[in-house]
Amino acid sequence: MFAGYDFDVIQRSWVYLFRDGMTFTLTLTALAMLGGIFFGTLLAMMRLSSFRILSMVAGGYVNLMRSLPLVLVIFWFFFLVPYIYGWIAGNGRPIPIGAFYSALITFTMFEAAYYCEIMRAGIQSIARGQVWAGYALGLNYWQTMGRIVLPQAFRNMLPVLLTQTIVLFQDTSLVYVISATDFLGAAAKVANRDYRLVEMYTFVAVVYFVISFGLSSLVKNLQARIAIIR
Repeated sequence: MFAGYDFDVIQRSWVYLFRDGMTFTLTLTALAMLGGIFFGTLLAMMRLSSFRILSMVAGGYVNLMRSLPLVLVIFWFFFLVPYIYGWIAGNGRPIPIGAFYSALITFTMFEAAYYCEIMRAGIQSIARGQVWAGYALGLNYWQTMGRIVLPQAFRNMLPVLLTQTIVLFQDTSLVYVISATDFLGAAAKVANRDYRLVEMYTFVAVVYFVISFGLSSLVKNLQARIAIIR
């Protein structure tokens, strides 16, 4: 089965793959997760707001992003953001911002829609009586959300948030379509250079499986611990 399989190409390339490719992938995942949770929480609070306009705007954004293929959004932002940046800078022409920043904006805005729904469910899982108790203590809406509701919502939704982050980690491989050197993109360069597509793509699949499966197991254990605490 492994006759002619060149393990040496993996040995020669793994430093480059992890130093350049995996660093790109993990950095993008971490920053997009933080940005996505931040904006997703704001969107969730907007969706639950009593102001109908805010709720409709947030709902429209979430439904739009969740209805579009991610690869299409990546292309859209990659070509659109330079025009927006050029317009803001007043140059009148597109200003390239690079594949990394384009991908970061894309994944942050795209994942915010998914984190929004997760946080909305977390906020709604908190008993309404705790909100009224916060108001009774003299706290305003933002103080009640920041000190009472959101901490509990984050704890309840932490396993789901981490699961969505694993999905985000896997989805970052799509940035190869804009020639970004993520882990998959770095492997593709080596594969095309050495004509060893089977070896490199098999190695990439194994690495993604090990990382994703390991993180999924940690999330499962975390979920069991949170269930015991609750």
